[in-house]
Amino acid sequence: MKLIGRKAERAELDEIMESEQSEFVVVYGRRRVGKTFLVREHFGQRFAFYHTGIANTEMDGQLKIFNTSLHKYGEIPYPQVKTWIETFEQLTHLLTYKKQKGKKIVFIDEMPWMDTKNSGFIQGLEYFWNSLASAQHNIVLIVCGSATSWMLNNLVNNHGGLHNRVTRQIYLRPFTLAECEEYFAQKNIETSRHETVENYMIFGGIPYYLSLMKKQLSMAQNIDNLCFKEKGELTEEFNNLYASLFRHSENHIKIVEALSRKTQGLTRDEIIACTQLSNGGGLTKTLNELELCGFIRKYRGYKKKNRDNLYQLTDFFTLFYFNFMLDNKNSDEHFWTNLLENARHSAWSGYAFEQVCLAHIAQIKRKLGISGVLTNISSWRSKETEPGAQIDLVIERNDRVINLCEMKFANKEFVIDSKYDAVLRHKRATFREELKTQKAVHLTMITTYGVKRNAYWGNVQSEVTMDNLFEK
Repeated sequence: MKLIGRKAERAELDEIMESEQSEFVVVYGRRRVGKTFLVREHFGQRFAFYHTGIANTEMDGQLKIFNTSLHKYGEIPYPQVKTWIETFEQLTHLLTYKKQKGKKIVFIDEMPWMDTKNSGFIQGLEYFWNSLASAQHNIVLIVCGSATSWMLNNLVNNHGGLHNRVTRQIYLRPFTLAECEEYFAQKNIETSRHETVENYMIFGGIPYYLSLMKKQLSMAQNIDNLCFKEKGELTEEFNNLYASLFRHSENHIKIVEALSRKTQGLTRDEIIACTQLSNGGGLTKTLNELELCGFIRKYRGYKKKNRDNLYQLTDFFTLFYFNFMLDNKNSDEHFWTNLLENARHSAWSGYAFEQVCLAHIAQIKRKLGISGVLTNISSWRSKETEPGAQIDLVIERNDRVINLCEMKFANKEFVIDSKYDAVLRHKRATFREELKTQKAVHLTMITTYGVKRNAYWGNVQSEVTMDNLFEK
């Protein structure tokens, strides 16, 4: 199967191979996003050494498996040793005498799993890079890991022997809607753009999840088959996902569960009240890990101060799990098919579509004709009016225009009636009044099939449709 998208990442990998120095490359991103697939497919079998860490395995087991990899890629048998320093000395020997022209690629996958407690793994890695690789001109060390917080804290932001040693960082994002569409076409999965958007609202463009789709099933049947069927391939994914990324994941789960119930987001104090977690460094570390791994986002409202920061759940699958899967384990194998017209489905889809839009800001700006204009993206919530007003996407532009974006997921053209027109007018008037802005304030509707032309349509300055979100 050919690689979908990833053009910028592949270009950087090609550039690395042309470099005149050794390169220490960190590839990171959410679990299941395709980091290993990218590296393996791009380089084929050109590895001088390739190893994958093993989950839930202590130091002795990790060393044993690494020794097996040394035997596979080495030209002589290496004895089993007891420390990472000795192990990396063996890798140094292997690379020194490797009969290979050009760059020697060392690919170590799932590196965070190798750093077991008190193992000295980081010290061994420091020794390897500083004693051999950095002094050469032909070593390319590529390391991967889904525990993004570990990768950044221990490698990119290391304050010890690996300080400033990483030469390249590649953050692998989920697919865009356009890439999902291309992927489905390559797999001969027939689906509409509306279904592709709804799929994104569940799986967030994660390639592994998309790879499980079967072309003979409808989109709804695929969701039932994967998420609600007994022993479906994703029925245990939530617990496995968090357990594989975080040690003591119970607190991480408490936080995302609290955020799943409050789609507008929670402050730090509100999170403490909802979860009963203690305030302090432990909470800060947990929030940072969730943010770095792409499960939540921390954002500041329009013209708000740092103390008003909100945390919001952004991982699509986690949101879907708490909304539908948690309370439906093995009770209805056709749950999703039967829920499509349900009010509960409508409530979830409204928020999930907003998250899809926030993941495609570049496409929205392109449609608005402001791709080259400096912008500030935020949200806004009024606390001074009754009824309250909220805008989940505010685009403040350097050309003295502010777009207040309303996002609506519908099965047909969205209709602005007199009641909703009054809501829109109230939001814009309240925004202007509270912020005292002198900039032009434009209402922008982001919908699936556009806004129906009627007496109220003219009050909207600009539109973005589902098709615009699929632009490459």
